[in-house]
Amino acid sequence: MKRSLEPELMEDAGQVVAYAQADFDKPNNAFVHRLKTFVDEPVFNGKALDLGCGPGDISRRFAIAFPFCKIDAVDGSKAMIDYATSATDPALQPRLSYIHGRLPDTELPEPNYGIIFSNSLLHHLPNPLGLWKVIKQYSAPGTRIIVMDLLRPGSKKMAKTLVEMYANDEPKILQQDFYNSLLAAFSLEEIDSQLTHAKLPLAVEQISDRHVFLTGIAN
Repeated sequence: MKRSLEPELMEDAGQVVAYAQADFDKPNNAFVHRLKTFVDEPVFNGKALDLGCGPGDISRRFAIAFPFCKIDAVDGSKAMIDYATSATDPALQPRLSYIHGRLPDTELPEPNYGIIFSNSLLHHLPNPLGLWKVIKQYSAPGTRIIVMDLLRPGSKKMAKTLVEMYANDEPKILQQDFYNSLLAAFSLEEIDSQLTHAKLPLAVEQISDRHVFLTGIAN
C-alpha cells in the first residue's frame, strides 16, 4: 500500500482538544520509559529538544522524569502550542519552553542539545528528510537521539482493524485521525532509506504492531 499524505498540522480547535484528551497514557508512558532506559542518565541536567510536541504531554512527562533538565518543545500548530502552555503545571513552566515553529525552517534557541526526542511527528511531514535534517543540525557529539512513530500497515483493511483495536472507544474525529496517520506513516524499509540518505546511523526497532522506535548517539 502506497503512502497517503494527511494534513501536516492540527489546527482545528475541536481536533486539538480531542487529541489532547485522548487516552495516550500507555504509549506515552512506554515512550518515556524507553527513553529513560536508553539515556541511562537519571540526573541529566542539560537541555533537551522535543520535536513535534503536540499538546505537550510527553514534554511534561519528560520534565518530571528528568527534574534537573530544561526543555525546548516545538510544534507547527499554534493551537497545539496554546493548549500545551495552558496545560502545563506552573511548577514545570520555568523548565519548559514551548516554541511555535514549522520544521525544518524554525531557528531554535540553542546551537545543540544533549537529548533530542520526537514522538509521532515523522508521519505528519510531507518530506520526512526535514526531521532528520533538524536532528543533525542540533546534535553534537554525544547527543542522545530518540524517535518513535507509527508504521504503515500493509493495507487499508489492516489500518481499519488497528483503529478498531486501539481507538474504538475514542471520538470519531480521533478514529479518523488515527486511520489517516496510519496511511501516512512509513514502512521500516522507507525509514531505513531515509536514515541512509541523511547519514544518521540510528538503530531501528519495531516495538509493536504499529510502532517503530529509533535510537542513536550523535558522533
